Amino acid sequence: MYRSHSCGELRLSDIKKEVTLSGWVQKTRDKGFMIWVDLRDRYGITQLIFDEERTPALIVEKAKTLGREFVIQIKGTVIERESKNQNIPTGEIEILVNELTILNESIVPPFTIEDQTDGGEDIRMKYRYLDIRRNPVKNSLMFRHQVGMQVRNYLSNEGFIEVETPYLIKSTPEGARDFVVPSRMNEGQFYALPQSPQTFKQLLMVGGMDKYFQIVKCFRDEDLRADRQPEFTQIDCEMAFVEQEDILNIFEGLTRYLLSEIKGVNIGNFPRMTYDEAMRTYGNDKPDIRFEMKFGELNDIAQHKEFNVFNTAELVVGIAVPGGASYTRKEIDKLIDWVRRPQVGALGMVYVKCNEDGTYKSSVDKFYDQDDLAKWAKRTGAKAGDLICVLSGQTNKVRAQLSALRMELAERLGLRNPEEFAPLWVVDFPLLEWDEETERYHAMHHPFTSPKPEDIALLDTKPGDVRANAYDLVLNGNEIGGGSIRIHDKETQALMFDHLGFTPEEAKAQFGFLMDAFQYGAPPHGGIAFGFDRLVAILGGQETIRDFIAFPKNNSGRDIMIDAPSNIDSEQLKELNIKLDL
Repeated sequence: MYRSHSCGELRLSDIKKEVTLSGWVQKTRDKGFMIWVDLRDRYGITQLIFDEERTPALIVEKAKTLGREFVIQIKGTVIERESKNQNIPTGEIEILVNELTILNESIVPPFTIEDQTDGGEDIRMKYRYLDIRRNPVKNSLMFRHQVGMQVRNYLSNEGFIEVETPYLIKSTPEGARDFVVPSRMNEGQFYALPQSPQTFKQLLMVGGMDKYFQIVKCFRDEDLRADRQPEFTQIDCEMAFVEQEDILNIFEGLTRYLLSEIKGVNIGNFPRMTYDEAMRTYGNDKPDIRFEMKFGELNDIAQHKEFNVFNTAELVVGIAVPGGASYTRKEIDKLIDWVRRPQVGALGMVYVKCNEDGTYKSSVDKFYDQDDLAKWAKRTGAKAGDLICVLSGQTNKVRAQLSALRMELAERLGLRNPEEFAPLWVVDFPLLEWDEETERYHAMHHPFTSPKPEDIALLDTKPGDVRANAYDLVLNGNEIGGGSIRIHDKETQALMFDHLGFTPEEAKAQFGFLMDAFQYGAPPHGGIAFGFDRLVAILGGQETIRDFIAFPKNNSGRDIMIDAPSNIDSEQLKELNIKLDL
């Protein structure tokens, strides 16, 4: 037996117990006649004491050789600590050691295994197995486990069955590049790794499973950022004989349950907003509603003066920044520089200070009088002491630019409290979106999303106006889940493929198995998928997902710890019938 107790377990009630502990040496303090060692495992830290008067001399000498991260086993007696440490649960006791076994030595780690480490991200990713020993990463992984367990509890209690689906599947167009896997036994052919189990969960509904879920790995070969990984995890769910309202109620319940069980936060019914309202009011389809700064469209009250920048714009729109009238000219110039960055892309910004005395001072006083600016303030909801920031240009671009500014200002103003949670359903998405590059419509979600029944007639005349029977769940400005009611009959699915530019032959080649299944009595069905990594990060009070993944990739999609991806030797390529042309 390597241990009788963990390093986070012993208390004053255990005084005089003979115990065995094992773990890693966190640090040592050698006073000559007495040595203290902090011993660490997953559960906590316990202080060990080697005392020349009470500990065998050979054990004391061996203790002097201990270095950081040595793996050791000790036996000893629990005693009361003279100088207590109230910062740790075991801080009132220590172990008087009488036996010491070095189980494994360690070289000096490349960074300190402390909560506040001296290791940069690259070095910590290279030695991720050491980074996991640190409390912030260890606790994040344990938190992920806790969330996963609660998800399984809720869905199981709601009658869902967890079913595994294949990882080696057929390549299908779903909006991102597939990762492909060559087949040795089928020369010249490839599997694809699933971007989602979409078609399989629909087939499970055809198979009569009724309620399915899976916490599942998915794969997308796309550009990466802080909240995106090439392999990620979804809570994937599907239900039969349901309408949109049924889906929203069940998964609103899941989110409410997680917030209550994990965070102790109780939230009532979630607000709902159409896609058009979200874009018009916040400039994006996943608005953070923990704070205001709603968009105020100003075309009718800002155009037709003498200011041609506004007169030639498709959209003039502004937001009110709380307390922003106190900004200096230098601070405002920095904001203007911020929106001009290539990542945002605005050409400039007009501002209006709403003075405490009820007057207005703007960068366009030459063109607009006090009555004009008062109308701007009313439209944007600006009060005395606020600053109005106005952008103009092409509608979609300027909305995205002002949305980015809104989020940046909220960050600076401390309005994005990670311990405050504001969920929101966004509904009535467009079914199709126009792609300028290919000059054709693409499915905004995926080709199996059902159109609103009342909009089907518009597919031939106004395809861009057709609404999808789709919904996204937003939490604190992040899309944490999205789904739709699916097409469940062969005729409507064929119509959808036609409008997406698939020939009947192409549709048969790509999705013939699903079309065939629909001929055997497919029930009405729909579902949703949650981004599990992102959900865990938000519940954990973080914006990025890496520390909640045991072995993440970097922004280039590389695992620098195991050096993947890597070359494979010529014999393996030959066996796979692959010839490189680089």
